[in-house]
Amino acid sequence: MFGFDRETLKAGLNFTLTTSLGAIDLLGEIAGGGGYAQLLPHSETLEMFGVSCRVLELATLIVTKRAAGRPKDLAGIAILNATSKEAEQCGSLYSTAP
Repeated sequence: MFGFDRETLKAGLNFTLTTSLGAIDLLGEIAGGGGYAQLLPHSETLEMFGVSCRVLELATLIVTKRAAGRPKDLAGIAILNATSKEAEQCGSLYSTAP
């Protein structure tokens, strides 16, 4: 059985968990982006479900999805590009497309 504790977190880098709200990926490093310190300047704080969370800017998310190269990541790039174009029209901080 999977134990979500300090030892497990120290031993691993990336985790996918199933929660009552759906799946969540906990990533210590992202292909094409690096770790937390490298990605922090390419993120913004958003409030979701009453909690402040750091999220990647769309341009950085697109770069990391391309670098991952998995079919599910590549499939989402078209949607992210369209979202980026829409955000650009609205003047959002997430508008810079690679």
